[in-house]
Amino acid sequence: MIVSWNWLSQYVRLDMPVDVLTERLALTGLNHESTEEVGGDLAIDLEVTSNRPDCLGHLGVAREVSVLFGNELKIPDPRPKTSGAAVETFTSVTIEDRALCPQFTARVVSGATVKESPWWMRKRLETLGVRPISNIVDVTNYVMFECGQPLHAYDLDTLAGKRLVVRRARPGETLVAINGKTYELSPEMLAIADAERPVGLAGVMGGLDTEIGPKTKNVLIEAARFDAMTTRRTGRALGLTSAAGYRFERPIDPERTEWASRRAAELILETAGGVLHPGVIDLGAPVPPRPPIMLRLDQIPRVLGIKIDHETVARILLALGLKPAGETFTSLAFRPPSWRSDLEREIDLIEEVARIHGYEHIPEDRPVPLARSSKARRERVETEVRSALTGMGFDEACTFSLVSTPDWEIQPSGDPVPPLRVEHSTRKREVTLRRSLSPSLLLARGYNEAHGNPNAEFFEIANVYLPRSGAPLPDEPARLAIVSGRDFLGLKGVIEAMLRRLHLTGKLEARPSTHALFTPGRQADLTYDGRHFGTLGEVEPAQFDAHGLRSACSAAELSFNVLLDDAELIPQYRPTASFPAVERDLSLVVEQSLPWSELAEAARQTAGSSLESLTFLDTFAGGNLPPGQHSLHFGMTFRHPARTLTGEEVELAVQQVIDACAARFGASLRT
Repeated sequence: MIVSWNWLSQYVRLDMPVDVLTERLALTGLNHESTEEVGGDLAIDLEVTSNRPDCLGHLGVAREVSVLFGNELKIPDPRPKTSGAAVETFTSVTIEDRALCPQFTARVVSGATVKESPWWMRKRLETLGVRPISNIVDVTNYVMFECGQPLHAYDLDTLAGKRLVVRRARPGETLVAINGKTYELSPEMLAIADAERPVGLAGVMGGLDTEIGPKTKNVLIEAARFDAMTTRRTGRALGLTSAAGYRFERPIDPERTEWASRRAAELILETAGGVLHPGVIDLGAPVPPRPPIMLRLDQIPRVLGIKIDHETVARILLALGLKPAGETFTSLAFRPPSWRSDLEREIDLIEEVARIHGYEHIPEDRPVPLARSSKARRERVETEVRSALTGMGFDEACTFSLVSTPDWEIQPSGDPVPPLRVEHSTRKREVTLRRSLSPSLLLARGYNEAHGNPNAEFFEIANVYLPRSGAPLPDEPARLAIVSGRDFLGLKGVIEAMLRRLHLTGKLEARPSTHALFTPGRQADLTYDGRHFGTLGEVEPAQFDAHGLRSACSAAELSFNVLLDDAELIPQYRPTASFPAVERDLSLVVEQSLPWSELAEAARQTAGSSLESLTFLDTFAGGNLPPGQHSLHFGMTFRHPARTLTGEEVELAVQQVIDACAARFGASLRT
């Protein structure tokens, strides 16, 4: 927001150096970007944060200066003279969608003369970097930069039916905007139309056919409020930006709209002559009073660390425009003004008191009471997962939630439902909300390989977005994705080690799967205690180019909620084993279609209570083995908690495993 020093001085006395003014404004939230001299005036560039749309006009900045320096604020009181027939005899306005247009006002000036603006108006606009056009157009810009309320002026005689209709655009409608370009409209956009066609896009830009021109005599002045989100979406969809749209994308002061209309009418009469017809068409429900905010005085020293007396607190808030709404010995109640939509809670009032009183009055070493907070369960689980994976050589990645269309089509989830698209994304390619984390991590690994880092090992904990039929918002489950240069078994071992770190002792099973991202026979769907846990596999070489990969790698995508639900965050004591373990290896020949998990389960059930662990070691096919069969090589560790096992006991347990696998699966010992 560029502010003119000369213009600002019209509303508040500026009896301080410009550097003092800008420093004080910066300390209270309006950061100073630069100051330049423009034709004898000073153009002061201030950064206005999104929560302070009231400062997108000179009056708002003047109000801040008035409060900070204690100088009187002078706000114009427009009272233009009217004569002739009432405004309703010249035009009418209809609003078809009140949710998108809560207020619309119209005034009519007849017999105006379009010409060059007076010198003082042109000078002020030029200081802001705005090119003067004509007196009537310049008035609408002048009032917008004065109070922050955008306006638009129509040549009334070019409106079909001499009426306006605020409605959604219809399929196939187009608009030639004042920039000369033609835009295709959609029903998601709010249009300002006459009796026949759109003549403007609400809050974004007016139409060329009805703009003020040299022959304009009769002017319709529009001042309105529009839905901020609709304005933003329309501007992004069409690539249209303007100073008016920037303001309409933020809350507009509901009590300033009609004032801005009167102010514009007054200035048009002053600069263009003509007759302002009595009355105003003002369509909009009354704005309900805002609820009061209670401020407990003892919260000020608790939050700020300093005491501020009752009178100072009241003086600051009253100067900012808040109205008293009651008080007790320990608290004050205030009703925020219409232009401060950001004031909603007690802490907002404390912040206002602090910034106006001056942050410099708060000593750096002032103790502020603090209460130690405890981490939520999710934070604690995430910390354990990060510690486990970084300890195994992985780096955490943070990738975009928006991905390009090809990325989601090859995701491990295999879900055929199309993802959610963000139609007005500022990005060009990444316009869909991801349903999987794996493609993004694979792209990151490919990028690292292309830049000389072939061993990039990544993991990411983030939400994905799964569309729900008939629901406006998606499910957003948390996922853990891991990408590694290790093979299938190596990455499975990483997952098992992570589960041990979280003290998860349930059953992890791998079932064959058929995901397009992974190599057939080197992939699996994972379950944990019977619940779907995720997907694991070696990336199919045919997918390398899509992700810029140069070497083999594996990926896993797991449900973080399973970890969240079952993780044991309090380590449990287990005594160190006092007796030696006995290890045995077995190679059983079975059908290749038999999953290892089924064989392992049979071994656990029959080996007896002394079986401590069961570990898959290798698989072999070919040689002297019959077609369609392979051998599964695995190790078993036995240990008794109270004594040393005998060789006979171990051999008996091993034989029980062999017999059970032979009976259930037709397994035989490999010789």
